[in-house]
This record gives sequence, structure tokens and C-alpha cells, in this order.
Amino acid sequence: MPRPTQFGRDTGLQVRMVTTLFLLGAVYAVLIGVLFAAGAGAVTIAIVSAGLLALQFFTSDKLALRSMGAHEVSPQEAPQLHALIERLCVQADLPKPRIYIVNTSMPNAFALGRSQKNAAVCATTGILELLSPSELEGVMAHELTHVANRDVAVMTLAGFFASLASMIVQFGFFFGGGFGGSSDDDDNPSIMVVILVSLIVWIVSFFLMQALSRYREFAADRGAAVITGRPSALSSALLKISGTMERIPQTDLRAHAEMNAFYIFPANAKNSLFNLFSTHPPIEKRIAALSRLEAQLQGAPA
Repeated sequence: MPRPTQFGRDTGLQVRMVTTLFLLGAVYAVLIGVLFAAGAGAVTIAIVSAGLLALQFFTSDKLALRSMGAHEVSPQEAPQLHALIERLCVQADLPKPRIYIVNTSMPNAFALGRSQKNAAVCATTGILELLSPSELEGVMAHELTHVANRDVAVMTLAGFFASLASMIVQFGFFFGGGFGGSSDDDDNPSIMVVILVSLIVWIVSFFLMQALSRYREFAADRGAAVITGRPSALSSALLKISGTMERIPQTDLRAHAEMNAFYIFPANAKNSLFNLFSTHPPIEKRIAALSRLEAQLQGAPA
């Protein structure tokens, strides 16, 4: 019988990912139905939706890395980082991802990719300079757990639904009654129905993504603790990152805020007044969960 701390698929996370995609698919289907009823062309809807989905799914990681100014590093350029990730990949039974570095003082890391074979992990120069080898190992194991759990791909798909709904709301207000083929809103109120339903879809998508994002961080912390066998190293890393983030200028944090859902620690944490809207669980809860894992690992039979 496997030990409860054995690294493997997180059933709770898998259930939440499937549920999130199912619910988002349902509200998205309602949105498409409303667009049909409002008089939007079926062919146009199908082509635009499929095109946007393909663009989001297959290029979002490349676009995100480019927007961050990340550059891929070879084993010759970053031998220690490559060796660390290679060792972790062997322990987690994962193919080695592409490795990127972002030149910024903000200490952070993230993983992207639509599959385990098309994954990338990225660390900032700030985090490489800040953490000890064991702490950095915990952070990169956290990112590799995201790859193993495939939650990055689910977050990418979920983000597509929210983005499309948001776009319809914005363009609906901009173009007025264009959806229904009439400029008279009194005679043709369909555009307001489309905007209202799109707004509801965006709100539902937002809260589903926030809930999934917070849980997947707990799951990745757990995976990192089990891979490395040292939950305390990841706890120490999170505390160091949190303390340093407090000293990063607000302008720098805002420049990175759009990647918060994928970072190991959100760039706007010191302005996060409402945990309900945070992409990550409070650091106190993450540390407490890691402390429980530490006790569990130490007490597990050999």
C-alpha cells in the first residue's frame, strides 16, 4: 500500500479541474446560444471562437514568455539550474522542460505549457540570487508539480472563456446594437441580453478560476514537499520571497501583475486586501500546510 506522502496524481485537484472545465463549458455554451439568438452569424461565431481558442492554447505560453522578456538558457549558460531541474525531473518522472530566465530583481518563478512534453519553467534573476540551493530546489519542484498535474493547461483554457466573455462585453458596449442587426436598442434589446449574459459568464469564470488557482498552489506545494522531502525548505523560500516582495517598487510589481495566477507568489501580494480575490492562498496557510507535511514525512515509516 503506497504511503500517503507518495508523489502522484492529486485526486482533489483532478476533480476540481474537471469540474471547473465542465462548468465553464456550460456557461460558455449558454453564451454561444445567446449570441445565436441575438442574430450573430453562426459561421462567424464558430470561426472566431475556434480561432481564438487555438491561439490561446497553442501560443499563450510563447506570448507570455516573450512579454516577460524571458530568454531560454542552455546547460552551458546556467549549469547549476539545469542540473537541479534534471535531478528533480528524474525524481518526479517528468521529461525535462525548457528552462528560461527573466532578468528582474523581483524574486519569482512560474511554469507554462499545454502538456508535459511542451512545458517551460522560468526563474527570475532575483530568485536565483535570493535563495539557497535547497530553497531554490523547493521552488522549482513546486513549478514542476504544476507541469505534472497539467493544471497550467487547464488554467489556460479557463482563461480563454473569461477573456472571450470580457471581450464580448467590451465590444458589445462599443458597437452598440450591432449583434442584432439594428441600431435601435428599444426595438432590438438583444445586445443588452448578450452583454448581460457575457458579464455573468465573466464573473462565474473569474471565481471558478480563483478557486482553482488557490487549490492548485496547495497541490503544488505538497508535490514539491514530497519530491524534495524537505517541506521546510519551500517554507523558507516562500518567507524570503514574501519579505523581499515588500521592498519591490509598486511600478515593478504592476508590470508583472498579469502573470500572478502562474507565479509561485503573486506580485501584488502587499496590496492584496481581500483574499477572496487573490490567485493564491495566504502565505500563513501555505506555511501551516507545509509544516503539517513536514511532520507527516518525519513520522512516516521508512
